Amino acid sequence: MQKTTIGSNKPVSDEVPQELRELTAAIDALPARYRDTVAPALTRAVECSTRRRRILNLVQEALSQLRLDMKYLVFDLEATRRERDQYREMLEKDGLL
Repeated sequence: MQKTTIGSNKPVSDEVPQELRELTAAIDALPARYRDTVAPALTRAVECSTRRRRILNLVQEALSQLRLDMKYLVFDLEATRRERDQYREMLEKDGLL
């Protein structure tokens, strides 16, 4: 069951914090003249909250990707160092270094 935001047909989704959903329900219960006065501010608050949550999710995904990329880079660096050490050992055994 999806509720609608005050003054619009946009659904209030699970992205909206419970407090804002409760506020929406409380404002829905107000008489029309009061509801119409408060509705634009509530709509902006819901939109800002939704936008912040989406931005936070994007940042979290970017951090997760960065962590993964760092793991790959560390693995690659360690492999490169092992290869370097092996080649150095081979050169030392052959007397070329």
